[in-house]
Amino acid sequence: MLEVGMKAPDFSLKANDGKAYSLKDFQGKKLVLYFYPKDDTPGCTKEACAFTESIEDFEKKDSVVVGVSVDDLESHEKFIKKYSLKTLLLSDPEKKTVQDYGVWKEKSMYGKSYYGIERTTFVIDGKGMITKIYSKVNPDGHSNTVLAEL
Repeated sequence: MLEVGMKAPDFSLKANDGKAYSLKDFQGKKLVLYFYPKDDTPGCTKEACAFTESIEDFEKKDSVVVGVSVDDLESHEKFIKKYSLKTLLLSDPEKKTVQDYGVWKEKSMYGKSYYGIERTTFVIDGKGMITKIYSKVNPDGHSNTVLAEL
């Protein structure tokens, strides 16, 4: 279980731009690493669009916003094009990073259990330390909350 003050787990994941990224690629900046369940679904779209709308405000606070899901790169690309998203989206099809961050959880819907990402955002400082964790995120207003607390 990750907590504020702990070193963030490293990762190496491909992004929609075709490059692989790891935690060290964001050194010196605040990283807003948000985990979301699925591309192009209502809550995830609302969250991604809200981060995109305020991306310049995040940049002014020396921050980078990066989304992570288990969707493949092709799905990310369609999602980005459909909504003109301006954040990097990382793909974790092996589910290693979502497990390392503790966001791959058992969920239930209509009485059926399944595993998926619990919507969670981590703020990581320029030295790789976790400074804030938002669990069970409600996408409504979430980007504004994160921005106000940076």
